[in-house]
Amino acid sequence: MSLSPTTATRSKLRNLNRLSAHMVFRDIQLYMNRIHYTFRYRINTVRMAKEHGGSPKYNQLEARKNNLTWILALSALCIFFYVLGAWQSSISPTTHTEFLNRAGCENASKEAPDSSSSSSSPSSSSSAFLDFESHHQLVMEDTQEIQKFPACSMSFSEYTPCQDRDRGRKFDRDMLKYRERHCPSKDELLHCLIPAPPKYKLPFKWPQSRDYAWFNNIPHKELSIEKDLQNWIKVEGDRFKFPGGGTMFPRGADAYIDDINELIPLTNGTIRTAIDTGCGVASWGAYLLKRDIIAMSFAPRDTHEAQVWFALERGVPAVLGIMGSQRLPYPARAFDMAHCSRCLIPWSKYDGLYLIEVDRILRPGGYWILSGPPIRWKQYWRGWERSKEDLKYEQDGIEDVAKRLCWKKVIEKDDLAVWQKPINHIDCIKSRKSHHKPHMCKSGNPDEAWYKELQGCITPMPEVTSWDEVSGGALEKWPERASVVPPRISNNWVTGITAEKFQEDNKLWEERVSHYKSIFGALSQGRYRNIMDMNAYIGGFAAAMMKYPVWVMNVVPVNSQPDTLGVVYERGFIGVYHDWCEAFSTYPRTYDLIHAGGVFSIYQDRCDITDILLEMDRILRPEGTVVFRDEADVIEKIEKIAQRMRWNTKNVDQESGQFATEKILVAFKSYWTGEDKDEQHA
Repeated sequence: MSLSPTTATRSKLRNLNRLSAHMVFRDIQLYMNRIHYTFRYRINTVRMAKEHGGSPKYNQLEARKNNLTWILALSALCIFFYVLGAWQSSISPTTHTEFLNRAGCENASKEAPDSSSSSSSPSSSSSAFLDFESHHQLVMEDTQEIQKFPACSMSFSEYTPCQDRDRGRKFDRDMLKYRERHCPSKDELLHCLIPAPPKYKLPFKWPQSRDYAWFNNIPHKELSIEKDLQNWIKVEGDRFKFPGGGTMFPRGADAYIDDINELIPLTNGTIRTAIDTGCGVASWGAYLLKRDIIAMSFAPRDTHEAQVWFALERGVPAVLGIMGSQRLPYPARAFDMAHCSRCLIPWSKYDGLYLIEVDRILRPGGYWILSGPPIRWKQYWRGWERSKEDLKYEQDGIEDVAKRLCWKKVIEKDDLAVWQKPINHIDCIKSRKSHHKPHMCKSGNPDEAWYKELQGCITPMPEVTSWDEVSGGALEKWPERASVVPPRISNNWVTGITAEKFQEDNKLWEERVSHYKSIFGALSQGRYRNIMDMNAYIGGFAAAMMKYPVWVMNVVPVNSQPDTLGVVYERGFIGVYHDWCEAFSTYPRTYDLIHAGGVFSIYQDRCDITDILLEMDRILRPEGTVVFRDEADVIEKIEKIAQRMRWNTKNVDQESGQFATEKILVAFKSYWTGEDKDEQHA
């Protein structure tokens, strides 16, 4: 029976490891025997001196001196090798290849395809067979080969399990329910690895990625054709270019944001978190980043192919989502600013249900910005191919809903209209006498947002004692906001988390991130950009990553207690609620680094952890990194499954020492692609 190249190489490596271990053991044994006989010789010399009348005292002293000399020599030798080992370990690897080579890995498979750009070429480690077996342990002969997960068909290369269009067609089109999350049943789950396109290249590094992406990574020209005159996206040879244009900002997103800055303050730190509904390719969010504002951009998977995918490929935060019949997966009072630029959401329909939801997620004093229909309809109505009466009716409806929500219209200038939510509900409660709808919600958790139906009532803000007091507490300006105790904690609204625990958590994550940096290399070189924390708690990991050119999607599991996502937003970070028994709302290959701290301890009794790991593989880019932190027995289960997924793993000591109960496993996804369709039919 012939062996495959990979199997043969593994066999050779095992034989080499056995031979090396045997030779080392033999040398040590010979050396110890030499020391043993030397000591016996010294003892016999003393004994012979006594028997032949020599001075026993003198000979004993000589023997002791010699013995002491040997002991000192051995001690010096041990110290020398300890210092040498510590010096070698102190040099932190800067690339995956260095890390893997230091672990004792060898190349044994063919190199990945060459790339024309150094920023996108897969490193040599990506195609290497990496042997992470402990060579100081007994080597056991494998009775059978570990069964690997196969690659899925190339038809699944763009698979988004919970936004599958074929499944969506089975649902009601009313309120766009068919475009909401509809996840596969357990029997429908794939147990194969989602392949990258045959000519896939690693994305451009940030900040170059904001303006460019490789065409072969997302081979969709629809937007470049449909939005050609609006400068959303252009095809230039083998890459896409994002000029920063949009339907309502022909001069570019940067100039458009400058126009907004003339109406409300965007640069003094009071506005940090934003949400962009119907984001397109997220150019608005991309250009807000240089103003230290981070936007959660979302759009559905619809006829405008791959909008959210383009955003994430650019290194800009985005998720698949839609304003339909359910609440958005964010807590109440999360965002400082909400934005809609011709997002085509019927704001005045359903008794203003969608604006009521925006009101729920806006912070006290937060802003809502609208551009596009029906704003400035008197000038644009012909181009919009709608009647004056229809557009006027729509704007009057929006104005009416905003008034009933107690919003104040700040200004309408040129193509922009801005409203502001009140800082508390004292006057709004009084106004209910004249505005009967929507009424204030009488019950329910305002933060509950996972598969929760939209409600046609106003989410009440925390009570205050005076009209000028900010409900829930005022926030510090950014960046101080990230490190001070958030109001939800200082007001004791989050069970079990005190101000002292908050500060301790900050310090803990500073130590952990410093340790991570020593494990998988520099974080400041743009290699890592899109990062996910699968169990974010209060955002300590994201806070410790602020010094690097990255952004973190903070995920708070819906079944975890206490609910901490509101704290994450008060600190000036973004995130979502999610249940990891289901797929995440993103395209394949959209994250560079995933942090999984305690996730599998939460879910191991709720769903199959294999399915969670396969989902992580789907959303992780080739050569991406995963850091697992969990109990030792859980890490052991994860490692066994990861060995079947084309991942290379390594157990790493925790920053507090190797004897800690919580263990760390680092995994690297290898570079591989699916087969070209033309080659399959050849």
